[in-house]
Amino acid sequence: MSTAAELDRPRGRPAPRLPTLSASAWLLLIGCVALAVPTMVTVARFSWSTEQGGHGPLVLATGLWLLWREVPGVWPLRRPGSGWVVALLLPVCLLLYLAAHITGIIEIEGFALYGALLVAAYALLGGAVLRELWFPIVYLGFVFPPPDQLVAVITQPLKIAISEQAVNLLYALGYPIGSSGVTIQIAQYDLLVAAACAGLNSIISLTAICLFYIYVRHQANWRYAALLMLTIVPIAIFANFIRVILLILITYYFGDAAAQGFAHDFAGLVMFLVSVLTIFAIDALASPLRRALGNGHD
Repeated sequence: MSTAAELDRPRGRPAPRLPTLSASAWLLLIGCVALAVPTMVTVARFSWSTEQGGHGPLVLATGLWLLWREVPGVWPLRRPGSGWVVALLLPVCLLLYLAAHITGIIEIEGFALYGALLVAAYALLGGAVLRELWFPIVYLGFVFPPPDQLVAVITQPLKIAISEQAVNLLYALGYPIGSSGVTIQIAQYDLLVAAACAGLNSIISLTAICLFYIYVRHQANWRYAALLMLTIVPIAIFANFIRVILLILITYYFGDAAAQGFAHDFAGLVMFLVSVLTIFAIDALASPLRRALGNGHD
């Protein structure tokens, strides 16, 4: 005879039976929580309030939802991980975490924490479960801010190229504009390339959100999903190109204060939304290609 709990359980998704945890396993879990709470508070304060890291809360929420959705299907694969692997990797992550926490390098601290959490998950669940959950694991890495130096190295050439092309276009249209190094001059106003192209940092946010959409929408058709992922960076670059032109024109017609105030943030938000909607539109228009690559199944 079925119990009330069994009748309330959704069919096709049996509830996983949690294993009995040893004292060492409980100690590991408590230690992970103790490390995670202060680091996540710091990440929320210094990263999630910026344009570059504003996607963090959304990634955390949707990443945890992915785990909640997929863990029951792989739960029967759980096996404790190798003690030697844990003993080798966990001290490295903890030492790196400690050094980053003392020196205040939140980017390294975040990823060291994430590494320690993965080692703990491996110790409790085993490698087979982690392999099956590879996408949620990779996706949740976007919660933590990447090193500023790395972002600067990657985006600086793109920022310079975007600003140069924007200046060339507006000059061809008859505007009194030029550039010198990292400065754009239009009429009596000067704009820094870094400030005008700050929206390029949102390429990380766009990548995270679009990867989530592609995985959930096209998980069964990875050939098409890979092609769709290739459009993310070009779309982000083009959207930022339009943003730079808008900020230059706002500066020219309304002054530097207008461009650096509300209009700067609003233009960034609009361009980000346009980029996301463009991905959705491309996906809708590419239905024939999706069916061809998926042999009619998606």
